[in-house]
Amino acid sequence: MTSSLPAGLRERKKAKTKAAIREAAMTLFEDQGYASTTVEQIAEAAEVSPSTFFRYFPTKEDVILTDDYDPVIVEAIRAQPPGTSPVDALLNGMRSIFQDLSPKEWEIERRRQRLFNVVPELRSRAMQQTLEALDMLAAVLAERAGKPADDLTSRVIAGAMIGVVLAIVPPGTSGFEPSDFDRLDEALNVLRENLYFR
Repeated sequence: MTSSLPAGLRERKKAKTKAAIREAAMTLFEDQGYASTTVEQIAEAAEVSPSTFFRYFPTKEDVILTDDYDPVIVEAIRAQPPGTSPVDALLNGMRSIFQDLSPKEWEIERRRQRLFNVVPELRSRAMQQTLEALDMLAAVLAERAGKPADDLTSRVIAGAMIGVVLAIVPPGTSGFEPSDFDRLDEALNVLRENLYFR
């Protein structure tokens, strides 16, 4: 059945429900441990049904692993002016998203990253998540260059740039911080100058 709510209100309601589920899950994971927390407990704490939980997150792991920022970063990269280098498109796209996060949003992301780093069940899916991010970045770089989505050059450049981000914020740390942009800018310049990405 289609909701009678206006589209904007419906999207805000969905975002609020998703945030409530994530907040409930993170609190339970922190208080009683990831393995001891069930989907039913998360749903009850968020005041939703288990079926509603699964509409937002396919598995318990996805509450932490789902990265809401990757798709909007891709859109921000897509929106960069024509002729912007891949390195600058990535950096400008990331800045445009992260510079507007509120202190509360940064704290939610820090909590997510802390859980991601201490729960073995979550770390086991880290590589798959990284590959998905690489696929998205490679596709948008290829699109900007007018090349096929499976363009090898775009994929190699995307892999190199993700490697730089991992070098700045390696697995096991608390996650990306606002102060890391200067280091990321410097590291991407090293990539640009030494690998001749223009």
